[in-house]
Amino acid sequence: MEDFKKLAEQYKSELLDSVLPFWLEKSQDKEFGGYFTCLDRKGEVFDTDKFIWLQGREVWMFSKLYNKVERRKEWLDAAIQGGEFLKKYGHDGNYNWYFSLTREGKPLVDPYNIFSYTFATMAFGQLSIATGNEEYAEIAKKTFDIILSKVDNPKGKWNKAHAGTRSLKNFALPMILCNLALEIEPLLDPEFMQKSIDVCIHEVMDVFRRPELGGLIVENVAEDGSLVDCMDGRHMIPGHAIEAMWFIMDLGKRLNRPELIEEAKNTALKTAEYGWDKEYGGIFYFMDLHGHPTQELEWDQKLWWVHIETLISMIKGYQLTGDERCLEWFKRVHDYVWTHFKDPKYPEWFGYLNRRGEVLLELKGGKWKGCFHVPRGLYQVWQILETLK
Repeated sequence: MEDFKKLAEQYKSELLDSVLPFWLEKSQDKEFGGYFTCLDRKGEVFDTDKFIWLQGREVWMFSKLYNKVERRKEWLDAAIQGGEFLKKYGHDGNYNWYFSLTREGKPLVDPYNIFSYTFATMAFGQLSIATGNEEYAEIAKKTFDIILSKVDNPKGKWNKAHAGTRSLKNFALPMILCNLALEIEPLLDPEFMQKSIDVCIHEVMDVFRRPELGGLIVENVAEDGSLVDCMDGRHMIPGHAIEAMWFIMDLGKRLNRPELIEEAKNTALKTAEYGWDKEYGGIFYFMDLHGHPTQELEWDQKLWWVHIETLISMIKGYQLTGDERCLEWFKRVHDYVWTHFKDPKYPEWFGYLNRRGEVLLELKGGKWKGCFHVPRGLYQVWQILETLK
């Protein structure tokens, strides 16, 4: 395991020789623009609807790799054509981003999901860096402003909760803003950027992370920050918490705050230990804080993104703190991921396993899985491994 050079090569090769060529070749809609994400095991299209948050993620991914790895024309071309499709069809004219479109770009589901907005922001932010196109930067900034205006009520009129009885706030938004702020930092005023980061760190580390739970993170708290004993209040997503911790580590590094990195690393370790399935291996998808039955029937599934985000957090934790426990966890999850999620026959990885680690759905992309967690994870882990001796 200590042969970091060989491991780095494994992640790099999987990214550049297998996963990226799969998305370049199989997902681009050469006729109407944008990307297909509903792809079967071999990469054949089984549904042509286009989901805005996955369109944004793919634009971001190809722009990011173009900016950070190599200025390959086919990556930039893929990003630009997706960005142009999004610019033309993805919003209502005022940068309220739809959830999904037909193949041709007609709206199917109205704006309701904050992630359509966050990934549009990331997409156009990164694409503006790749192209120098000021229009893309403006789209990112305007969309970011709308996100901030929705922070207190991210689902707006689509929030089905009855006002005033049990108002909960959710972990997903401050978590994603931690990552988003760093992603579009070049586009933001420094003072505003600092304020945004401070708020995000506070929410993640002081509100949703609970000292009375030994530092575990819950998905929902009351408006005043207190715990609520109901199904939503006991709801935990270990993968979310672990992913958020590498965002916080990045912020700790950016702000030169080693104590923040240390806290994030310890929280990631604690969560991995809590979420690991002692019987079959892998990390549970959903959990209940008190061990009660969850409301989600898929609670015991093993999902690709949960495990890939854990790989990033653990190797980053090791890189930044030298804590050997992070390396042990990285090894454990690495072994699980490469033997369960990697398809031995065709490119890209499976996304959905049952509790025992058997493939539940053979798809390589769908409504929720696109060109994002696998390539981003391979890229992040490869880059970190290259720095280790």
